[in-house]
Amino acid sequence: MQWQSLWWYHFFLLWSTIHGQTRYSIPEELKRGSVVGNLAKDLGLGLSEIFDRKLRVASETGEQYFSVDAGKGELVVNDRIDREALCGQSPSCVLPLQVVIEDPLQLHRIEVEIRDINDNSPTFLSNVSLLKIPELVLVGSRFALESAVDPDIGSNSLKSYTLSKNECFSLKTKEIEGGKTVPELVIEKPLDREKKAVHKLLLTALDGGNPVRSGTSQITINVLDANDNFPVFEKNNYKVALDEKSKPGAVIIKPKATDADEGLNGEIEFSFGSRTPDSVFTMFDINPLSGEITLKGELDYETTKSYDIDVTAKDKGSPEMEGHCVVHIDIIDVNDNAPDIVLTSQPKPVREDAPSGTVVALISARDLDSGDNGKVTLQLTKSTPFTLKPSFSNNYALVTNGALDRESISQYNIEVTATDAGSPPLSSKKNIPVSITDVNDNPPVFTQPSYNVYLKENGVAGSILFSVSASDLDFGENAKISYSILDSKVQDVSVSSYVYINSDNGSIYSMLSFDYEKLKVFQIQVQAKDQGSPSLSTNATVHVFILDQNDNAPAVIYPSSAALGSLSHQRMPRSAKAGHLVTKVTAVDADSGHNAWISYKLAEATDASLFTVNLYTGEVRTKRAVSEQDDSSQRLLIEIKDDGEPVQSATVTVSILMEDALHEPILDIRHKVTEPSKKTGRITLYLILSLASVSVLSLVTFLILAVKCIRNSRSSGSCCMRRTDCDDYKNPNRNLQIQLNTDGPIKYVEVLGGDMLSQSQSFRSCMSPMSEYSDFTLIKPSSTTDFKEVISVLDASLPDKANDYSFISPSLPKYNCFCTGSEAPETGESFRGTNTLICVLFFSPKAAVMITSKPPKAVCLNGNVYYRSW
Repeated sequence: MQWQSLWWYHFFLLWSTIHGQTRYSIPEELKRGSVVGNLAKDLGLGLSEIFDRKLRVASETGEQYFSVDAGKGELVVNDRIDREALCGQSPSCVLPLQVVIEDPLQLHRIEVEIRDINDNSPTFLSNVSLLKIPELVLVGSRFALESAVDPDIGSNSLKSYTLSKNECFSLKTKEIEGGKTVPELVIEKPLDREKKAVHKLLLTALDGGNPVRSGTSQITINVLDANDNFPVFEKNNYKVALDEKSKPGAVIIKPKATDADEGLNGEIEFSFGSRTPDSVFTMFDINPLSGEITLKGELDYETTKSYDIDVTAKDKGSPEMEGHCVVHIDIIDVNDNAPDIVLTSQPKPVREDAPSGTVVALISARDLDSGDNGKVTLQLTKSTPFTLKPSFSNNYALVTNGALDRESISQYNIEVTATDAGSPPLSSKKNIPVSITDVNDNPPVFTQPSYNVYLKENGVAGSILFSVSASDLDFGENAKISYSILDSKVQDVSVSSYVYINSDNGSIYSMLSFDYEKLKVFQIQVQAKDQGSPSLSTNATVHVFILDQNDNAPAVIYPSSAALGSLSHQRMPRSAKAGHLVTKVTAVDADSGHNAWISYKLAEATDASLFTVNLYTGEVRTKRAVSEQDDSSQRLLIEIKDDGEPVQSATVTVSILMEDALHEPILDIRHKVTEPSKKTGRITLYLILSLASVSVLSLVTFLILAVKCIRNSRSSGSCCMRRTDCDDYKNPNRNLQIQLNTDGPIKYVEVLGGDMLSQSQSFRSCMSPMSEYSDFTLIKPSSTTDFKEVISVLDASLPDKANDYSFISPSLPKYNCFCTGSEAPETGESFRGTNTLICVLFFSPKAAVMITSKPPKAVCLNGNVYYRSW
């Protein structure tokens, strides 16, 4: 420990930055924990960054000789460092280190120079050696002695030899190739075996360290009788270059030696020197007769680059004489090692929105071969958005060089190929898995942009209406979807008062029971939002159509006194004939479609043979003439039914009082001819002039109205009461008449058809007094989808019976309209006021629905949809 204490006292640390590399210098054999340098300071890092950025040190040699003190940022010795074990006799010993820092990923190269200390004494292979020297050897003859070995270098290496004092021998040294010093024993005086047959000498080897270290070898010299010539080699040193891939048995060299003696003294036998290391015996063999050296084992340049073999030629004389030579064999490197790919840092997951140039991993390549055989290049497959960026000394950074999309490829197996420059070149491959992490770059997508939901009215509150579904191509939280309903107004009330949605599965539930008569259609804006940051969303529209159910009984609107079920009193003259119109019962149904079709029936009567009720119009007429025997007071119970399922009904009681003095006012439209008055001629003249003036004025007015009617009929199809072409679709042989009746407070249009079913049919549309101001607008469907939606709503309220349409041609539309004008309206035009569009929906030979105060929502004429827009 004394020399270590001295070195601790004298050693110092050096560091410098050369070409971006930090270099330290330390002596070998430092204790564990010894400080090499302040790495954090030299790299410009704060102490907190050492832990946060996961700074670590990797050795290219594989052994972890150094580590980093995270608390101080110092590079410290982690294991025993023996320079001789690491670098042998190399004059320079440098340990390259790689410092890896993450977030962002960086690589720094550190070099630590290991300086030699005098920690090894010179040693001899054998502590005792034996020399046989003939007594007749000449003064000045030299005998080679075993050289000592000192693993240290420089001033600490072997410097000199000394020999114990002896009058017959001295010590000389000579320098051979490579700067190696070899000791030689020199004969100073003639030997006399008879005086002294054995000499013992002590050979000491000294190094140049401070303090000096030494090693000794005991030399025993036996003085022999004369065999005065020893074998001599042609060369003292032989040099051979041998290919690394040479096969065992290959002849390497055949050194030649001669002996001037004759007989046994001149016969030579070859062998390896007595101090030949085992590695030579393992690898080579020598023929004792010819001296031919052959290869015995398998060479490996990467293990041993050269061999020095001591060859001895010994004669058979007595005493034996021997000569020596050295065979130096250089191994020629062959490209027999494939490159090795080393991951300096493990690849980290990469965000799919990472910019080009993002460092993914650090890679290095090494090849145990030398020269061109050890030069390595790395390549990637071209089909990946990654590339290699070289840094220094076969170190590369794997970086991105293109756009990444996790939804297309979530993980890459990047194949890296390392190829050396040998001939033939060798290569190796390594797969590097790189995971792509998700970024919220895809909004949720509904299965449809819009949905149509058909819902019967009067459903149970809380029942499920529909379920929407959306998907998200992203992953994890970015793909988790929650559903919500965007706030909007339905009849000035928030849509959340009508429905709510399950945020997890998209199921939509009703908040109340819907009433078709109050709400027929509404829409919901559903939003699907993911849980990403920032979150993305998509909207879809849900159209909810309420389907009518027969939940309203007919309501009597005339006679008005019967609206609350009280008795309605009517009068009629006893002189009434058969077919006399007594009254007209009018009822409406809040439902639509066939649920609103109303029929009238006489349920009870004082005299059922006297009165009849029209099934469709509700007109109460006499079946026969009133007789004197008929009671003056008649009581009728009229039942009013709709055509829904189940049937809803109402009743009205009509009390009829027959009076003798009651006369029905008759409108006489015929011209009355009056007798000229008996007045004077002046008055007659005045009357004639007045009549002429009125006639002329009437004629002018009629002409103006006729011209206006003709013009309007060309554009709006009003004024003239005639059938449209759609009438032909129903029955081309039928003669229809349209008549406006105004008897009583109810106005109605009566459509008369002849020869429909071999008898005259009468279809009437009852309208409120203000219904003549209704508007109808012709709308052509904007798309097939919209048209189907409108028709489906109408069809849902109509009877689904094919037989009901049997009298209409199957190829024609089942909605038939008549216009009180000459032509059907063009798209976008409207009928207003008395220009009435009269639509009759035929469903059976005896039943038709005319436009009422609550007509069907839409009808079709020649492929066009008529939509009521008031």
